[in-house]
Amino acid sequence: MKNTALTKTHEALGAKMVPFAGFNMPVSYEGVNAEHQTVRDGVGVFDVSHMGEFLISGPKALDLIQKVASNDASKLTVGKAQYSCLPNETGGIVDDLIIYKMKEDQYLLVVNASNIDKDWEHISKYNKEIGADMRNISAEYSLLAIQGPKAVEAMQKLTSVDLSTLKFYTFVVSDFAGIPNVIISATGYTGSGGFEIYCKNEEVQQIWDEVFEAGEAYGIKPIGLAARDTLRLEMGYCLYGNDIDDTTSPLETGLGWITKFTKDFVNSEALAKEKEAGPKRKLIAFELNEKGIPRQGYDIVDQDGNTLGKVTSGTMSPSLSKGIGLGFVPTEVSGIGNNIYIQIRKKAVPATIVKPPFYKV
Repeated sequence: MKNTALTKTHEALGAKMVPFAGFNMPVSYEGVNAEHQTVRDGVGVFDVSHMGEFLISGPKALDLIQKVASNDASKLTVGKAQYSCLPNETGGIVDDLIIYKMKEDQYLLVVNASNIDKDWEHISKYNKEIGADMRNISAEYSLLAIQGPKAVEAMQKLTSVDLSTLKFYTFVVSDFAGIPNVIISATGYTGSGGFEIYCKNEEVQQIWDEVFEAGEAYGIKPIGLAARDTLRLEMGYCLYGNDIDDTTSPLETGLGWITKFTKDFVNSEALAKEKEAGPKRKLIAFELNEKGIPRQGYDIVDQDGNTLGKVTSGTMSPSLSKGIGLGFVPTEVSGIGNNIYIQIRKKAVPATIVKPPFYKV
């Protein structure tokens, strides 16, 4: 089990630690609901240093990214980031990721912790012919997500950058908390605004300490992975391994907007045919109409009890105080407003298909 550079800090704060993607990670500190609300109302900090980082450089860097990623990275300019996915050869998704354009011939790919080795192998396979320079720097870097509506105000004193000017999915490399050359990225997985901070492992303790000192007046708190999951689910964001995986296509999971057929990429021909024909199933968002908590793996059924599909993610929404979830159903029953049922133990609980996000700012 790997540790992040902040593991001892989390333990000292009384975090409940659990194994996650091969790492010893804090799942909660004071409880998921309290931590969730801290991020929705104020500012909280996640240690997400388990995420992977690949540096792709050289004159062939863009060629490689265009081949393996579904989105059009040629649209990126230095200082901008882009959400994308890595399609596999059989219609599914190897991983979802964020692509940062660092310099004219240099890109940073940020991938999911559980997929680091798989992603590296997949991209390397296509790089044999292309010949870009690839470096796996995952073990050298830490990542903090400082999230919430008070993040800009609370963190402004730590940098010379005007944080209020950083638009969503843009970034700068600048000073932060007394450390030079830190990536300050206006990205996140919570829907409540804020930043993600990339730094070297040996720098992250200083940054963590300074962040908590600067945020003290704003009620800043450390936040665990459990609240990260409820926050992302309220926004309808997909989680790899739950809502997307090697068997789900980007088109049926609502990721058609990051699948650009203006270029040739892995399996693009087959995906273009799927788009033309229309996917046979779709990932839908639903809210329960009665008490209950939908969980991953529960059956989605119709009024006669026939199975339509499975719940891929589900929880009791801390913000809405109702059961919410995502799951796959046949396309013909996937319309907004349609009624479905979630089989919770022996009871089929009525639910309505809704348009995400569940939580609206």
